[in-house]
Amino acid sequence: MHAIESIPGRHVWTVSHDDAGQRLDHFLSAHLTGHSRVNLQHLVANANVRVDGTICKSARKVRPGEIITAEIPAPVWSDVVPEDLPFDILYEDKYLAVINKPAGIVVHPGAGRLTGTLVAALLHRFGSLSQIGGPLRPGIVHRLDKGTSGALIVARDDVTHAALVKQFQSRKVQKTYLALLHGNVLEDSGRIELSVARDLQRRMRMTTRRDGRTARTDWRVILRLGSFTLVEAGLHTGRTHQIRVHFSAIGHPVVGDTLYGAPREIRMNDEKLPPLERNFLHALRIRFVHPVKGTPLDIRAPLPGDLRTFFVQLADRLRVDVDLIDATLKPYL
Repeated sequence: MHAIESIPGRHVWTVSHDDAGQRLDHFLSAHLTGHSRVNLQHLVANANVRVDGTICKSARKVRPGEIITAEIPAPVWSDVVPEDLPFDILYEDKYLAVINKPAGIVVHPGAGRLTGTLVAALLHRFGSLSQIGGPLRPGIVHRLDKGTSGALIVARDDVTHAALVKQFQSRKVQKTYLALLHGNVLEDSGRIELSVARDLQRRMRMTTRRDGRTARTDWRVILRLGSFTLVEAGLHTGRTHQIRVHFSAIGHPVVGDTLYGAPREIRMNDEKLPPLERNFLHALRIRFVHPVKGTPLDIRAPLPGDLRTFFVQLADRLRVDVDLIDATLKPYL
C-alpha cells in the first residue's frame, strides 16, 4: 500500500497485495492514525469512504489495486457553551486528565439538554478536547451515570483518545467502585456474570437477559452494617448501569437507586433518615497505562462528603462504634 495523495481532510490509497483481504474498517484503522475503530465505521456508514468511487460497508474486503478514498470532515462544533461548573482534577497533563465527576451532573448533552453538563465544564476548563466522540462528546472516552460520582478519564487529543479506547476495548482499564447495598450480603466476595440488555418494557432501564451483552462484576464486602452492606465492586466489562443492574438482580439494590428497586425512604427505629438524593455509588479508583508516556497510572477519587455523611448518620442510628466507622472510611477519604 502506498498513499498517492494526502491533503488535509482527504486521504487516498492504492491497495497493495499485502493489504488485500482486510476488512475496509481494518484497513482504515491501520493507515489512519488518531481515529478509533468506531469513528472510522461512522465515516464509512456516512459515505465518507469510497472504494473505486463506490460506497461500501465496513466489512467489505479490499482487493489489490483498488483506490480507497477517505474524506475526513472538518470538526463540527455543537452549540455546547463552556460553563464554569465545579469539579476536581485528580490528574492532568497535556494528553489527558482524570477528573472527579460530581454526582447530579450528566456527562454529555442529550435529549435537548445542552447546558449544565460535564462537557460544558470541561470545555471551560481545558478549552479544546479530543473530537473522536463527536461534537456533543468532546474528550469523553467513557461515562458515569448522572447519580454516580468519581474518577473519569478525559482525552485532550484524538491520538490519546483512540489509544484509550483500545485499552477499554481490550479490558486493560481497571475500575473499582464503592457501593452501599440494601440487605445483608452473606458471602464475603463473589462474581456476578449476567448478560445485560435494554429493558423492553421500561426503556430507561437495563435488565439481565440471556440475549444481552456479556457482563461481569467482581465484588468484596467491606463492612456489614445492620441490613446494609458496603462493598467494593470491580468492573470487568462496562455495560450501561452494570453495577446497579447486577446487584439489583441478586436482590441487593444500591441504596438510593429507586430505578432498580431501592426504597424511596429509609426508616430506622421509626425515624426517617435524611434522603440521600442520589445513588450510593462512587467510582473510587481507575488504573490504566498512560497511552503516550507508557507509565502505569493508579488514580483514586476521595469519597464525597454527601456519601460519608449519609454513611455516618446510618451508623449512628444503628449505634455502631464511631471508631469502626472511621477506620472503615479512612482508606476512601
